[in-house]
Amino acid sequence: QVQLVESGGGLVQAGGSLRLSCPASGSIFSITDMSWYRQAPGKQRELVAAATIGGSTRYADSVKGRFTISRDNAKNTIYLQMNNLKPEDTAVYYCHVIRLNLYYWGQGTQVTVSS
Repeated sequence: QVQLVESGGGLVQAGGSLRLSCPASGSIFSITDMSWYRQAPGKQRELVAAATIGGSTRYADSVKGRFTISRDNAKNTIYLQMNNLKPEDTAVYYCHVIRLNLYYWGQGTQVTVSS
């Protein structure tokens, strides 16, 4: 089992920044992809950014140029630096990892961007 606990969410004005963190604990060996997803009220959960163990990253078009995903493999932690936040970024943000073809999710952290 892998345990994930997100932190760093909160309320911020449009144009502001937040940094989310998600350390993985438990059976952490063989973790491959680490990602951030988000789910806004009434919408499906969507991929925000992903980072492979090799260092490749990909982003949703809506956050390119504003968000940066990074991972510290030594600490088994992923981060999401979010700059120039917009009201449409308001959502619950979830940490997600893949280990041995199994998916694990955190409990989520709320990000609210006021206009």
